[in-house]
This record gives sequence, C-alpha cells and structure tokens, in this order.
Amino acid sequence: MSYETIQLEWRGAVALLTLNRPQFLNALTTQVADEFQTAVQEIREGGARAVVLTGAGRAFCAGGDLREMQRMATQEGKVEAFFDEPLRLLNECILLIRRTPLPFIAAVNGAASGGGCNLALACDLVIAGEGARFNQAFIKIGLIPDCGGSFILPRLVGWKRAAELMMTGEVVTAAAALEMGMINAVVPDEELLARALAMAEQLAQAPTAAIGRIKELLEASATNNYEAQLELERKAQIQSGLTKDFKEGVAAFIEKRPPKFVGE
Repeated sequence: MSYETIQLEWRGAVALLTLNRPQFLNALTTQVADEFQTAVQEIREGGARAVVLTGAGRAFCAGGDLREMQRMATQEGKVEAFFDEPLRLLNECILLIRRTPLPFIAAVNGAASGGGCNLALACDLVIAGEGARFNQAFIKIGLIPDCGGSFILPRLVGWKRAAELMMTGEVVTAAAALEMGMINAVVPDEELLARALAMAEQLAQAPTAAIGRIKELLEASATNNYEAQLELERKAQIQSGLTKDFKEGVAAFIEKRPPKFVGE
C-alpha cells in the first residue's frame, strides 16, 4: 500500500515505519495518524515480528501540526476543533503501539517535542542518536501534555522530575534522558538506524508472543495491586505454556542448542 506522510519498509521480519514529512519536522496531522493506523494493520497482517519507528530528515517528530489544527478550528468556528479530532486519532495511535503484541523500538533522530516526544516514549524501547533532544513543549504555548505524556513520563523519571519537565518545557539531551531513565540507549547519530534495526532483529527472533504478554503485564501493573498482578501473571503464564515457542524453548534447552522461535 502507498502512503503520503509515512514510509513503510520491510527488513525481513522487521517493519521500519518512518514519519515522512521532513519539511515540517514530521509534525503530526490527522493524515499521519490515519496512515499510521493503516500501516500498523499492514504490519500485523504482513507477519512482522518487530517494528522500528523513526523520522525522516533532521527530526523525529516536532509534535502536533499547529497549522493544520488552526485550520480545523477556523473551518468549524470553534476552538475545540483545534484539539478534538486530531487528539482522538493520535490517542488511537498511542494505544495501538501499546496494545499491538509486537515490540516497538523508537529510533529518535533530532528533535522529539510535545506529542512527538510522547509518541517515542510510548514505544517499548527508545534508542536515541547523540544529537536527539526531548521536551514537553506544550507549556510553551499554554497547553498541557497530551499523547499520554502525563501517564508515561512520571513512571519513567519520577513524579518530581516529570513535573519539572512538563511545567518548564525544558529541553533534555539524549545523554540526560538516558541518565534519568527516560530512554534505553544513546548511540552515535550515524549508527542510530543500524543499531535500532539490529535490536529489532534480535527481538524478532525472540518468542514474540511472550513479548506481547509482557507488554500487557507492564501496562496492567500501572494500576493493579500486587495480588491482582500475580493473578494476571499466572493466567498469562498458562497461555505462554501452551505456545509452540515454549515447547521449542524447553526442547532446545534439553538438547543444548539455540532455540528457533516462531512467535506462536
């Protein structure tokens, strides 16, 4: 399928999904959100076992496209339109990343601002180039974080640090983001995509059905109590024990050979 605002490439079992509006620093629009959702469906139907998300050009994503949002508000004659439909669609993209049972790796090149920052943080792993920058830019124009920022950021860096980042809009370097636990790794800019794809390939060879369940468990742990989480683990473990990958893993262990997982 052809897309205008994103690019989808296949690297074996890895899908490379690129935000492709470099002239606008890959700012998010309703079209981007629509195409993103269609692409993830294509990725699942195509049998991908891992996804790398990155941006074309010199930025990962500058956040929401304010010009498009302003046009929508003007056309409908109400300020609510500035946010309503765009945020609904973007929220669906965030939930799609979290609920798709495949590992998503963000390869952050350049700026990841506002909604773009939170799009990256929604991914399971985040690898940044040395020149990457992160910020909760919303406060700069009198807004509050969206695209899940108020949920994920305090869970990554702690309540007080998250409050500071959201209230000041401070720009965080890749090195600082790594130090505070916001991201997983920092690599030289010229190695970013190769390193992200290598990680994705490693995960694609893993028992990805189990990775999908790990995502479910992590998501539930944000609101579950200890007892409820233990019960959820028990049920997920039973499901995992019924898979081909569990049988293969045990057989490989006994036979002292590398396992060949199929993601089922």
